[in-house]
Amino acid sequence: MSKVIAFAGSNSKTSINKQLATYASKLLSNVNVEVLDLNDYELPLFGVDKEQEIGYPENAHRFLEQIKSSDGIIVSLAEHNGAYSAVFKNLLDWMSRIEGKTFYGKPMLLMATSTGKRGGQNVLGIAQDRFPRHDANIIDVFSLPSFNDHFSEGSIIDKELNLELKAKVEKFQNALQLKVKTEY
Repeated sequence: MSKVIAFAGSNSKTSINKQLATYASKLLSNVNVEVLDLNDYELPLFGVDKEQEIGYPENAHRFLEQIKSSDGIIVSLAEHNGAYSAVFKNLLDWMSRIEGKTFYGKPMLLMATSTGKRGGQNVLGIAQDRFPRHDANIIDVFSLPSFNDHFSEGSIIDKELNLELKAKVEKFQNALQLKVKTEY
């Protein structure tokens, strides 16, 4: 059975992006899902001086191992001032120093949400440009605008947006199945 990791690019204890990633992961079938929390992978602020002083932190290795041992990735990125959250950017910086091909070619469902009408479009654009350089295999992209209007009690309540996400999750699931078949 395939293993998928799902996480938010946020360390908020009430992260709307973690809620979206969790919901999307529950739409998968016959897959083992592990929802990760960036709070379990605290890291010092990346800098070359810090890297020379301490090497690569164990938590960066641990998160990278989660990616490597998975068959696919569902990530929903928080948008802070039009870009990645500081906690996610810091994690990406540390991991990319260990392994430049950070995402190991794993199928990825890339998402974002926000309370605003653009639904994290800026951070999605940045990630769509950057992640393939780290060997991300982005299968599809989903943006949920106006989170508080469209998400309630653990699911998307807007019918059209929910159908859109379900179609994208199905495409991601098909990519997972193809990946697993080609490995055997």
